This record gives sequence, C-alpha cells and structure tokens, in this order.
Amino acid sequence: MKPVASMTGFASAARPTALGQLTIDLRSVNSRFLDLSMRIPDEWRVFEPMLREAIAGRLSRGKVECRINIVRGVGAAEPTLNAAALAQLTGLAGQVEQALPGVTRLSTADVLGWPGVVETPGSDPEALRAATAEALAEALDGMSASRRREGEALREALLAHCAQVESIANQLRARAPDLLAAVERKLVERLEQALGETMTKATTLSRDEVADRIRQEVTLYGLKMDVEEEIKRLTTHVNEVRRVLGAGGPVGRRLDFLMQELNREANTVGSKAAAIEMTNASVELKILIEQMREQIQNLE
Repeated sequence: MKPVASMTGFASAARPTALGQLTIDLRSVNSRFLDLSMRIPDEWRVFEPMLREAIAGRLSRGKVECRINIVRGVGAAEPTLNAAALAQLTGLAGQVEQALPGVTRLSTADVLGWPGVVETPGSDPEALRAATAEALAEALDGMSASRRREGEALREALLAHCAQVESIANQLRARAPDLLAAVERKLVERLEQALGETMTKATTLSRDEVADRIRQEVTLYGLKMDVEEEIKRLTTHVNEVRRVLGAGGPVGRRLDFLMQELNREANTVGSKAAAIEMTNASVELKILIEQMREQIQNLE
C-alpha cells in the first residue's frame, strides 16, 4: 500500500561550504497544483534550475517555499569586489547618465547588489553545487517524511468519518420504511377526510374510485420520498473512499470528486425528507462530508 501524503510539511538541512554554513528550509501548505517559490542568495541563482527540478521530481502538489540562508563563520572566505564587473557597471551607469541627465546615481547598495560585482575567492562552483544538492536531498527526505506522517493521520481521520457516514446511512435505511409508513398513514387519513367531505356533496365519484385515487396518491408520494437509492449510492461512495485511501499515492483530487458526489446524495436525502429524523440525518451527513472535504484539501 502506497502512503497517503499531506501537502503540509516542514524540513531543514545544513551543509558547510566555502562561503559559510548553508541552510535549506522547505515549507509547504495546500494548493491545487505545485506552486514553488524560491528565496535564495544571488550567489545561488545559478543553481535555481537544479533546485526546481529536484523539488518538482519529489513533490507533485502544494505551495512550496524553498529558502536558502548562508551564515558566514570565522575563517570563511572574505568577499571581494570583481574589478571587471565593477568597471562594466561603471561604464553602463555612465551611458545612462549621458542619455538621461539628472538620473539618480547608483547607491553603494545598488553596486553591491549587481550580479558578479561581489565574489568570494576560493568558492568552487562544483563544490557549492554538490553541497547544495546534498542539503536539498536531505531536506526533501525530511519533507516527504513529514508529509507522510500527517497524511497517515488524515487517512485515519477520514476512515473514521467514513464509518460515521455509513452508520447514519444504515440507521436511515432501517428507519426509513417505518417513517415513510407513518407519513403515508397520515396522508391517507387526510385524503380520506378531504374526499369524504366531497362524497357528502353531489359527486359522480364512487367509493371505490375515491379509494383508488387515495392509493394512487399515496403510492406516488411513497415513490417520491423513497431514499433507498440515495442510501445505496452513499454506501458505494464511502466504499470507494476507503478503496482510494487504501491504494494510497496522490489521492486528493479523486477524493475531492467523491466528496461532491457524497454531498449530492446527502442533499437529495434532505430534499426527500418525509420526517424530522430524515432531515436530521441529512444535516449530519452534510456536516461530516464537509469536515472530510476540509481535511482532503490538505492531501496530495
């Protein structure tokens, strides 16, 4: 059985590098698709495609944030200015000033933030890439484990809700005939009373015709109020929810569709309610289904 994963999780991993201590934090919450955002230092922008590809290969849904921090420690290589990049930036700034007199000059922060102006001697790009890939792999392992743990908890909660939905459906199936019979008896009494008043007046209807009309009305009412088919479909959908959860893997979209179908049947039961017990059962079903739907929004 494949595990069921939540879309909510957190993980962190760290590695030493020539630039300082590298820390990768991964956070994720629910989303319809994979929505990945990156918060990384300029020195790591060259690795962004590799980071995105690795994350997309492990996670299929969720709003995921990847944050990389560098903490420079004692002995870490000191950053220096790249003379060539600085000269290039100066030349570009001069051209802009000639074309646009009065334009605001570059600030120190602007210069230091320009790509390539600040560099750290001794930082091997391949070593940085390897350290970043290792840290990311560890963080993704932790993220996957975190999401699986929460997914398992959600799976157990959903199975418990399935049992409650099935219990209500079974109780309704057992009580529906008696409830419907009681309503039909009241309907017969009212029809007999109404048609009896008609019989005391001039009418062409015989008593047999009146009785036949009453049977027709009661039969039609019984057919309209019968919820046996809705109860069967409720049970079928609940069994399908169990099957999907048992199979595991990415189940969120399939379960979301099943919640729509369950809610449709619960609404139909409410619209056919012939007694307060059936109305209450419909309300309880819709509350349970909504609770399941909210939990399913967190499943991958």
